Amino acid sequence: MKPLAWLALLAVVSCGGSARPAAATAAPGGTKDQTQWPADDRSMCERFVHWKGSPDLEVVETVGEGSFRPNIRRVYKVVGQGEDRHQILQCREIDTNLDGIKDVVRTFNDKGEAMHEEADTNYDGLLDDWINFADGRIEEEDVDSTLSAGRPNVWKFYLDGKLSRIRRNTHCPSGKPDVWEIYLNGRLDRVGNDTTCDGHVDRWDRDALMVAQEEAAAGVEIAEAGAPPAASAGAATDSFSGVTVAPADAGASAAKKKKGKK
Repeated sequence: MKPLAWLALLAVVSCGGSARPAAATAAPGGTKDQTQWPADDRSMCERFVHWKGSPDLEVVETVGEGSFRPNIRRVYKVVGQGEDRHQILQCREIDTNLDGIKDVVRTFNDKGEAMHEEADTNYDGLLDDWINFADGRIEEEDVDSTLSAGRPNVWKFYLDGKLSRIRRNTHCPSGKPDVWEIYLNGRLDRVGNDTTCDGHVDRWDRDALMVAQEEAAAGVEIAEAGAPPAASAGAATDSFSGVTVAPADAGASAAKKKKGKK
């Protein structure tokens, strides 16, 4: 992959989460005039906990920054009796652009840990961001980068809260992934491409500069340990591409041996 293309790709994918548009606009059916907010705020929590009319749930509405009407709703499950009676947060939804329409929802388990989140980040009435959590930490984020399909075409996976890999659908009509990105220690390590849309990687690309830096660092470690250079070892196999790669001085060594026999 060419250096400039690689840098451009890094700029696009280096951030694990999705950003909201700078300018918040009114969603279909909403209005920026808070005195004219629609009666139906399109509750997103209702799909998960069915809070409307439920005697076992309590709803608390609060006013967020910049709003003079409640734009944040929390739904609690009430458990226990008497002194043991307490609330457990089940769902929270927010109208972030103050147009009277809820656009972000997050659900919680009985420990208070986040479980799932959905959002309409461009306020067009369609969901375009889905997040799953495990033990309260982000585990997967699915994104509709087109902001129009209402279904994801980018799938981000996290390990211990850090970005581990990304799958993208960029050109295959099936909607399935055709680009795979592998991250190591927070850095983009390699990119696999499915050019034929058969579901398999046809080519893996790595940043040549980063590979050279890794090899140089490995050489320093080996020298400090007093071990023989890695180049004297046998051929190695790339675990991602399956391509066997000979040591860097293999050709020179073979030529030297041939010259000695003459």
